[in-house]
Amino acid sequence: MAPLPRAHRKVASPRVVSVEDMRPLARRRLPKAVFDYLDGGAEGEVTLRENCRAFEDLTFRPRQAVAVARTDLRTRALGQDLALPFMLAPVGYTRMMHRDGEAAAARAAGKAGTGYCLSTISGHPLEDVKAATAGPVFFQLYLVGGRAASEAVLERARKAGYAGLLVTIDTPVAGMRERDHRNGMKELISGGLLDKVPFLPNVLSHPRWLASFLLDGGLRPLPNVVVPGQGPLALLDVGAALAETTVTWADFTWIRDCWRGPIVAKGVLSGDDARRAVDAGAVAVSVSNHGGRQLDSVSASIRALPEVVAAVGGQVEVWLDGGVRRGPDIVKALCLGANVVLCGRAYAYGMAAAGEAGVTRAIEILRADVDRTLRLLGCRSVAELDRSYVDVPKAWELSKG
Repeated sequence: MAPLPRAHRKVASPRVVSVEDMRPLARRRLPKAVFDYLDGGAEGEVTLRENCRAFEDLTFRPRQAVAVARTDLRTRALGQDLALPFMLAPVGYTRMMHRDGEAAAARAAGKAGTGYCLSTISGHPLEDVKAATAGPVFFQLYLVGGRAASEAVLERARKAGYAGLLVTIDTPVAGMRERDHRNGMKELISGGLLDKVPFLPNVLSHPRWLASFLLDGGLRPLPNVVVPGQGPLALLDVGAALAETTVTWADFTWIRDCWRGPIVAKGVLSGDDARRAVDAGAVAVSVSNHGGRQLDSVSASIRALPEVVAAVGGQVEVWLDGGVRRGPDIVKALCLGANVVLCGRAYAYGMAAAGEAGVTRAIEILRADVDRTLRLLGCRSVAELDRSYVDVPKAWELSKG
């Protein structure tokens, strides 16, 4: 048998047996500024931590002495058949973490029979990402660059065959990500040489990453945000552009007219906003707090999920992202009514550690986790999961008033 390529060996068992095992590998490979961009959250990172911790409040209620010869992990999202009950969430500019970036993540998702969501703030053209995978691809929309740029990218995504549109509604401004400020991310991206000097030693101490980054062309402009008369938007302009292009419910009218396909409202944390999304024409809502990267001290996604599920009453699909690091997290979300779960950092750590091999390993780990959890629950398929398989804390119920 031929030896595994180096990237595969780096993330193979027993060195990597959980998603968390890939985090230190990513930390070692990336400069601190890039790792903290991936790993960090807003302000005191209360929501970042709580997103993961809140899953611990849910406990399982297994059916014992049940023989499960085979589990069925299949589900559907926006009419797309998925072999797994989770997809890869949009993560901004993964090309900075590994030169293959979004195309590699989409390819790994497709090989696993699941979907990939591409961020507007991506390093590879959306057409190349779609061509890289056999699975469904969804496009996540920020209105950076103005309406004309957004209309153009929606038309490109529609022609390329994207299966749905995720409209992010929780970014009227960029969150205060303190790690990025301390690490000089802004200076490294856009400052002059003197501005960069205090932050260069850590970058230079990661020569493998730096060589790959420079050979890939360094910080490229955003190929999917093309401003008429100006060309692709520079990465450094994104923060300012977000503040000038807040998404409102009124915008859903022209977005629907431009897209003419299924729309997911991403960033819903309350029953009220879930109902507004339905009224605005969304066919799915994604319960999300942006991975704890926007407003700090909001509810953990999993804690907000039951309220949103109750509010929509089965009218639309409910997705969830935030804090998912293990297969049991995915199963708990499905038990509480999520149709599908989005995983972001869970695969991004793998991407940063070993490119496509790392993403593939993350998917393998989560798939095995979900399969094993169903067997231990005495449940044959994800379609059979419901609230009878978990105990929900009384405090969660009482907090809804």
